[in-house]
Amino acid sequence: MDKLAVYIHWPYCARICPYCDFNVYKRREDNLLLPAILADLAHWRELSGPREVSSIHFGGGTPSLMTPAQVGAVIQTVSALWGTSGIEIALEANPHEINAEDWRGYRAAGLNRLSLGVQSFHDAALRFLGRNHDGDTARAALDLAIGIFPSVSADLIFGWAGQTETNLSHDLSILIAAGAPHISTYQLTIEDGTAFAKAETRGQTRTVSSDLSADLYDQVRRTLMTSGFDHYEVSNFAKPKHRSRHNLAYWQGLDYVGVGPGAHGRITLNNTRHATVAHLTPGAYTRAVKTTGTGIASRERLTPSDAATEYLLMGLRIDEGISLTRYTELAEGPLNAAELEPLINDGLLLKQGERLSATAQGRLVLNAVTERLLLT
Repeated sequence: MDKLAVYIHWPYCARICPYCDFNVYKRREDNLLLPAILADLAHWRELSGPREVSSIHFGGGTPSLMTPAQVGAVIQTVSALWGTSGIEIALEANPHEINAEDWRGYRAAGLNRLSLGVQSFHDAALRFLGRNHDGDTARAALDLAIGIFPSVSADLIFGWAGQTETNLSHDLSILIAAGAPHISTYQLTIEDGTAFAKAETRGQTRTVSSDLSADLYDQVRRTLMTSGFDHYEVSNFAKPKHRSRHNLAYWQGLDYVGVGPGAHGRITLNNTRHATVAHLTPGAYTRAVKTTGTGIASRERLTPSDAATEYLLMGLRIDEGISLTRYTELAEGPLNAAELEPLINDGLLLKQGERLSATAQGRLVLNAVTERLLLT
C-alpha cells in the first residue's frame, strides 16, 4: 500500500490578502477547532487502516497562528494513529509573525520544515500585495527560520504590475545568498471573488502582460538552475534532499488525509479512489465532528476517467512525470495516442520506457498540452 500524507488546514488569518481565494477567515479565538481536528484524524485512521505516513503539512490560512502546544498535539495524535518515524513535518508561516520562541517550540514539537511566505523583499511590492511585512522583516524571518529548521522553503510571487526583471533579480539574489534550499515561485493570477479581481473590473491593472510574465518565469528558471537548484516541479525549485515530500504526494497521485475546515482529501478504498471535502466554515466543521465523528461534508467516488485525468494533470507537473502503465490502469484504457505522438515529435513531451514527462518547453504550455492529451 502506498504511503499516506496528512494535511491540516488551519483557516484563520490575521489579515486576508487581496489575491487570496483560499478558505480563510479573520483570526479569532477558537477552543473547539483543535479538538475537532484531532477527533477527525481518528476517523481518517478508521478509513485508511494501518498505513505508513510520509508527511504532515500544516497549511491555511495561517497555521503559524497555532501555538507550539497545538502543533505538538496534532503531531502526537498522528504518531499514535499511524506512526511518524523519519517523516517530513512542515508548517506555513508569514514573516510578520516572526517569533523565535514559538518557532523553536515548533522545532521541539517535531517540526522539521518551515514554508515562509516571503513573496518579495521590495516594500512597494509587499504593500501592493497587501502583505503585513516589509523587506527587512522578510530577511530577518528567513535568516531565523534557516537557523532553526533543517529545511526551509520560501515563497516568491512574480508578475505583479510594475515588476521588472531587475526587481526579480534582486529578490532571487537575496533568497540564494540567504541559503534557502527550496523556493516556490508563483505567478500572480487574478482569482474570481478576490479584492484584486474587483480592482481589475474597475480598470486597475494588477498583473504584468503575459509576454513579460513568461520572460520573468524564464528568468526564474535560469537563475535558480544555474545556482544549483533542481526545477523538479513547474513552480518549485529545490537543492538536493530538500524537495517537498508532502507536495510530491499530491503530484504523484498518492492518498492524503484532509482535515480542518474546507480541507480536501483523497483515499483509496477497495481499489477505488475517493475525493473528500470537509465542511467549509469552522463552526460547521466542529459541529459535524461533534455530531457525526467526522468533518467530511462529501465523499465522491472518482470514475476511472476522473482518477486518470487527475493523475495526468498533477503528474506532468513534476520532472519524473507519470507512469503510462498506471494511467492505463486508472483510466481502464491507454492515453490518446493520436495526440501523444505529435506532442512528443514537437518536443513538448518526452517518453522514456513507460514514463511520460513534460519537457522544459512543454511546461511553458502545460495546460494546452494536457488539454490535447485528454481529447476524446
